[in-house]
Amino acid sequence: MGNEIKLFNDKQIRTVWDDEIEDYYFSIIDVIDVLTNSKDASAYWRKLKQRLSKEGNQTVTNCHRLKLPAKDGKMRLTDVADTKHLLRIIQSVPSPKAEPFKLWLAQVGKERLDEIADPEKAIERAIQTYRKKGYSEEWITQRIRSIETRKELTAEWQRVGVKEGLEYAILTNEITKAWSGKTVKEYKNYKNLKKEGLRDNMTNLELILNMLAEASTTEISKVEDPSTFDESKDVAVRGGSIAGNARRELEDTTGKKVISKKNSNNPELLD
Repeated sequence: MGNEIKLFNDKQIRTVWDDEIEDYYFSIIDVIDVLTNSKDASAYWRKLKQRLSKEGNQTVTNCHRLKLPAKDGKMRLTDVADTKHLLRIIQSVPSPKAEPFKLWLAQVGKERLDEIADPEKAIERAIQTYRKKGYSEEWITQRIRSIETRKELTAEWQRVGVKEGLEYAILTNEITKAWSGKTVKEYKNYKNLKKEGLRDNMTNLELILNMLAEASTTEISKVEDPSTFDESKDVAVRGGSIAGNARRELEDTTGKKVISKKNSNNPELLD
């Protein structure tokens, strides 16, 4: 399983693909938010869940709880449903967006199966999404490279036994703090971000230094072959520090701060 973010009308839907059932689990709260624009999607879902239970609807009992990234960046348990059961929940939500959302669900499932057969399609879809959001071709190229660098790092973490989820988040935080001087949370707050991904809101230069930090961590790990989480944590700090030293030297030379408040509200400013 792997966490992903899907977009519906520019709103984020947290998802997890399950290889065994060959289907997505969708965050129910995110879907409720899309369909209702409720001020409190969690409260809306709690009331709907109670009503469905009283009516004897079995859909609620078929929902799962999985850990997904929350607004604060931590992995938290949330209710999820596969496509079949999510459609039943949607039937119970009065919304003019219900039918378009059903079509979106079908398309998302098809795209995922296509991507498994041909991974290049996943990259192309990511590029198209960034273009629609107004990012420049130069920024998109850099972002795609950063995704590959990240994949190489997580593959190395997997090799040495780092656990996906919380441990990945801890090591990512150490790398980020070492090169930028800020934790992931502090960095996101600095850019005035909430649910948005940090990398999608970095400037070209920030992406480059983040890539240097992650690539350095990967290479050190390959050489030293850490056998414990604490050893991987030490590698993460040292890998991030290499990019941190580069950032400080650049700032001293140019007299300009690398860490920027710029975000994807104005994608053209990220170049």
